[in-house]
Amino acid sequence: MKRVLQCFVVCWMLSVSLFGQVQHAVILQYHRFDDIRYPSTSISMKLFRQQIEYLVQHHYNVLPLSKVVTALRENKMLPDKTVVISIDDAYQTVYTNAYPLLKKYHLPFTLFVNSLPIIHESQNYLTWNEMREMGKNGAEFANHTYSHQYLVRDNIESSKNYENYVTNEIQKCEVKIEKELGKKVCTAPKMLAYPFGEYDAKLMALVKKLGYVGIAQNSGPISSESNFMALTRFPMSGGYGVMEQFVLKIDTLPLPLASVESEDTIVDASNNPPLLTLTLKKPLKAFQCFNANGEKLTMKWLSETKVTIQSTQPLAYPRNHYTCTAPAEDGRWYWYSHLWVVLRAK
Repeated sequence: MKRVLQCFVVCWMLSVSLFGQVQHAVILQYHRFDDIRYPSTSISMKLFRQQIEYLVQHHYNVLPLSKVVTALRENKMLPDKTVVISIDDAYQTVYTNAYPLLKKYHLPFTLFVNSLPIIHESQNYLTWNEMREMGKNGAEFANHTYSHQYLVRDNIESSKNYENYVTNEIQKCEVKIEKELGKKVCTAPKMLAYPFGEYDAKLMALVKKLGYVGIAQNSGPISSESNFMALTRFPMSGGYGVMEQFVLKIDTLPLPLASVESEDTIVDASNNPPLLTLTLKKPLKAFQCFNANGEKLTMKWLSETKVTIQSTQPLAYPRNHYTCTAPAEDGRWYWYSHLWVVLRAK
């Protein structure tokens, strides 16, 4: 009887500890704040303030990306409604506009730094001292390469020194940010946000070899089953973050995928439009897929859970994606997005 009681207590404690916990999260991606010169990569402070206040008022758990990635890689649980705030490029408006609001609400955020313009003291970018101050108030920093060049394009791919070039771009940035920002730089794990969100199988293999987690910018939540060489984020700039969409996206769930036939992204004349094959873990009702323009894609079901997806028209240079969704429980949505890097016709 005593042993049965002990087992009951242990099981009850375990159920309590896991209540409200999950193995997925949503990463939000920002660039500029209230910079009307660049509408495609900027968000108004009015809208950003609404988003932040919504997260706070509705008790979302805002965590640093490093902690979320570590938990998911180790197959550990996260609090439900976990959200990450990530910011790319280290523009000056991060400090002047976004940072005071994030500091006010004591919210952590992850800033991906491309170091060259900061070394050159560009007025459009942060200074090392500004980043050090932010590091004392919730910011962590990670790699966005040295000069923010395209890493998946013909002129680099054809170079005999491709691996040396990419390695240099990553390592030069890493050495500089660690020197300037010290322990506030993510090193466990190291993380790299791909310039322009572009990656392919070759780049992912090299990034993995160098010991980094790869961060993309095609949309979707992440989970313990995600590809850690291409973790997805929801872009919030350029009209993507209006409140109706924001509320929907921060509650999305990872599409229950058994497999993706190929996670490469390159599209050229030989495979345009590209074919994507997904195998689901279970049949889903109202499953549908769209391209970046919101146009429905052609789907062919090979079984109740295996489907091929293809655009009816060739994809245009430079990028596109296939995004698939389906209704989930409690009004939430399953979500998956596959990037396509479209090469110029030769």
